[in-house]
Amino acid sequence: MSRLLVLLVVLGLLSVGLSAELIGLKAVKPGEYYNLTDYEALTGKKITEFHESPMLSELAKQGKLPPVEQRLPKNPVVLVPWEKPGKYGGIMRRVWLGPSDFWNIGRLMMEGLVLADNTGAAYLPCILESLQTEDNKVFVAKIREGLKWSDGVEVTTEDFRCWYEDLVLGGALKGLVGAGIGTLVPPTLVGCKIEIVDKYTLKFIFEKPNPLFPMYLTDIVYSNVMVPAHYVKNFLPKYVGEEKIQKLAKEAGYTDWTQYLVDYYVGVTAFVRNPDLPVLLPWKLSKESTDELAIFERNPYYFKVDTEGNQLPYIDKIYEYRMQSYDETFLLKLISGEVDFQLRGIKFDWYTVLAANEDKGHYKVLLTKTTRGAETALFFNQNYQGDDEYMRELLRNVKFRQALSLAINREEIWQLVYSGFGKPRQASLVEGLQGYDPEWEKAYAEYDPDRANKLLDEIGLDKRDSEGWRLRPDGKRVEIVIEFVPPGTDKELELMKSHIEKVGVKVLLQPRERSLYFARLNSGQPQVVAWVFGGPFFLCIDLKGGKWAPLYYQWYAGGKKGGVAPEEGSVYWRLYELWDQVTTEVDPERREMLIKEIVNIFKENLWFIGAVGQVPIPGVVNEKMQNVPRHCLWNFNLFKTPRNFRPEQFYYEE
Repeated sequence: MSRLLVLLVVLGLLSVGLSAELIGLKAVKPGEYYNLTDYEALTGKKITEFHESPMLSELAKQGKLPPVEQRLPKNPVVLVPWEKPGKYGGIMRRVWLGPSDFWNIGRLMMEGLVLADNTGAAYLPCILESLQTEDNKVFVAKIREGLKWSDGVEVTTEDFRCWYEDLVLGGALKGLVGAGIGTLVPPTLVGCKIEIVDKYTLKFIFEKPNPLFPMYLTDIVYSNVMVPAHYVKNFLPKYVGEEKIQKLAKEAGYTDWTQYLVDYYVGVTAFVRNPDLPVLLPWKLSKESTDELAIFERNPYYFKVDTEGNQLPYIDKIYEYRMQSYDETFLLKLISGEVDFQLRGIKFDWYTVLAANEDKGHYKVLLTKTTRGAETALFFNQNYQGDDEYMRELLRNVKFRQALSLAINREEIWQLVYSGFGKPRQASLVEGLQGYDPEWEKAYAEYDPDRANKLLDEIGLDKRDSEGWRLRPDGKRVEIVIEFVPPGTDKELELMKSHIEKVGVKVLLQPRERSLYFARLNSGQPQVVAWVFGGPFFLCIDLKGGKWAPLYYQWYAGGKKGGVAPEEGSVYWRLYELWDQVTTEVDPERREMLIKEIVNIFKENLWFIGAVGQVPIPGVVNEKMQNVPRHCLWNFNLFKTPRNFRPEQFYYEE
């Protein structure tokens, strides 16, 4: 197995066969990462010296920092700039809502064991220098030697062991799973044996073949599976006693010391609250930060360089100005040119006014393509736990779902809500994703109210009251309740409501606060929920696929315990059986056949419906900022967008 393989793992998200087989590198591409040794072998170009920001060079001259050569790992990561090597200096101005708006800054610069390339077809080196397997059961991972935390302490397998043994298995945070930690134990590590081989090497050992494991390593839930053990141990009860951490938590205003640990020391969001926390990120929180302005300054030990040996990042600092919400005041800051780079919080409705003010604000509008199959999808709960037995059966009737889909005028929504951007379509995988089926994209997606009425008549809803509303067998009006989290989907849902009501089915739109929305969803209470359709790899059945059958999903994801088991002989058993096979099948062609069968099941059952998908996400970029790509895809889990823009190589051209 060639050393050039490193971490390029064929996944097949975009027009490539899904596989965990490693493939050889053939050429370097802009916007991608390579081990230095691989970059030199591929290009024939040697990087013999390293350079640094003037602000760090001055500190090195004063003896406050080691020379740049000593701060970089033995085999640093080389990032090929999108356009050309940049210049040091400058401040990137942004807006956020404070630490609770963690993903604003987190998705700008989070690292991981590996990162995906910009097609989603390959995986690139990051914290890990290499990942190798011969049988898809045992994966040997090597941390790059000399990689350092932002305080200069070397990264070793002890940092992984501390996270896994002390926090996960040791019980310091046992049972505490929430947004502060992300997913404490990523699902693909459940049942995995982890062996520490030496200072830099560890093994992930599975009982069955797990060819998709490299794919999952790039997921955002793996962004926090290592902690700076030398620092964190000072706050773990195992090492300092529970009394100390309880005292610190109380002083910080916490009654729960475990939540305090998460928020300031071991959680995925800790780096936006604790300036002392060592990180591996391109920028770290400065002690100069205030409640109104969070300042992130360059990490002097960052492990990536450009093709000329310049240590990244180019930009010195990031300023995150705090606002109460992403409202019209935020829009005014955008059009006045007070924001240098941002996608977060920008509403599609603002596109026209943003485009009209480009020259005045000295910025350019970005339109980032997405992998969303539907901006707003209606998920029909197959596990409805309400008291209305008739509605439970109606929601399970595929003809009912087909009828409502046919009642929706997608062209109207496309024009009125999205100004012709995106594409009228069914909620389904988009073109380019493995499993894409053009027939699914079109399934019951035409506007045909006559056919919708006919289907509703066929299932016994052929009687109406004096106002034209369809009646159930018990004489009550047929009414569905759609729960959603405002804002964002309001306009599209209002149009969907009006379309569905034209065929005699009354619709109640019920806004919910986000946490209540998910609490109700996870207990099976809603009839129908509205949410975006898109995001992770297998958008249908993988670990994010519980909105249409949340209790079945809990049963399946919990090792077929908990939740509610599907009825014997139902299609769900075949669905989950197929997914079990997909996750262990090592033959890419066989796996592709299994995925196709899964897609067919979803296409036939239409458990969720959408109207318009692939609507680009707007953003703004300072007209002087360079190396900002215009072709990247937006995806939360895989690309951590805008992480895939590679912000560490942005720079200003005066």
